[in-house]
Amino acid sequence: MVDGVCRIENIPQISDVTMLLGILRRMGASVRTVDKHTMDIDCTGIRDPRADFDIMRRIRASYYLIGAMLGKFGSAVVAMPGGCNFGGVRPIDQHVKGFRAMGAEVDVKNGLVCASVDSGRMRGADIYLDVVSVGATINLMLAAVLADGVTVIENAAREPHIVDVANFLNSMGADVRGAGTNVIKVRGVERLSGGSYSIIPDQIEAGTYMAAAAGAGGELLIRNIIPKHMNCISGKLEEMGVTIDEGEDCLLVRRMGPLHHANVKTLPYPGFPTDMQPQISTVLCLADGTSVITEGVWDNRYKYVDELAKMGASIQVDGRVAVIEGVSGLTGAPIKACDLRAGAAMVIAGLCASGTTEIEGVEYIERGYEDIVEKLRGVGADIVSVEVPEPETEIPEAM
Repeated sequence: MVDGVCRIENIPQISDVTMLLGILRRMGASVRTVDKHTMDIDCTGIRDPRADFDIMRRIRASYYLIGAMLGKFGSAVVAMPGGCNFGGVRPIDQHVKGFRAMGAEVDVKNGLVCASVDSGRMRGADIYLDVVSVGATINLMLAAVLADGVTVIENAAREPHIVDVANFLNSMGADVRGAGTNVIKVRGVERLSGGSYSIIPDQIEAGTYMAAAAGAGGELLIRNIIPKHMNCISGKLEEMGVTIDEGEDCLLVRRMGPLHHANVKTLPYPGFPTDMQPQISTVLCLADGTSVITEGVWDNRYKYVDELAKMGASIQVDGRVAVIEGVSGLTGAPIKACDLRAGAAMVIAGLCASGTTEIEGVEYIERGYEDIVEKLRGVGADIVSVEVPEPETEIPEAM
């Protein structure tokens, strides 16, 4: 959407980012690596509002291209998003509802989202989201930035990364107000210009390491974070018997005594994040007493429970509710990651268990965690990433 070179700093080296950069390159963008975590991106060479369908089907974030390309070109053809599949329905109906309110014709067929505006430019509209949706809020912000007139998004999500996207857009010349509240107003501008921006730290990555320290015990200093963003996670861990000391841009997490049971309900920010549910559930497997997890965002996010059961966990699931009976310990077992956050939970379980744990499906984990093996090894974990060759299939001599 930006005319000119956009320098983005603090980019994580994860597979989703690699695939997104690949999509941009194939569309005609110039992507230059400045250093390990900094990229210069120039999209002035993009002329075709279509992207690589095969790559898009592998990542959830592909749907943001719909809003961006509708705003820039007035049309978009994007593959339905892929990424993690943890058993729940992840619709884009709120995205489509908003795009249509802004004048776009949207059709979903053959796994593709085809959207276009007859006038070539989106128009401002008042949009009420039926459910609080991070993806829809961001996508509609993107579409509205270059639209004609004012767009008002009500019942908007309030997560820190929504504020970050708004700050990024504003630094490039957009006029977005109210991000971080439930009403966002976007006044369309003629163009966005290049500039530099540094992405905020990842709340869920930091929360995962906090959960790891809580489960395995000991002491862990987590640096380069925004402590205020961690309050919803810190409060629950402290309730479980974890001590957390806050610095200006760091948290010291300590757990020396026993873990206490707790009840957790996931909610939109500033509630407890759904993306931390598998990690906190794993830790509660080792807490005394009975804990209850209520998933308040997605229909079903408990596919990982069967893997924890192989390690000795006691969890009963009924719809959106999981009841966890604390056990004295977990034992190592061959398990698999079934999605990104469940994969992180499997790593935490392996750190807490006695014996050796083998985790397959680590490609899910690599979608959202940079150098997780190296980071954990650096604080004393006995963990290694290995390549397992595909088994050879013997061909019968008769063939």
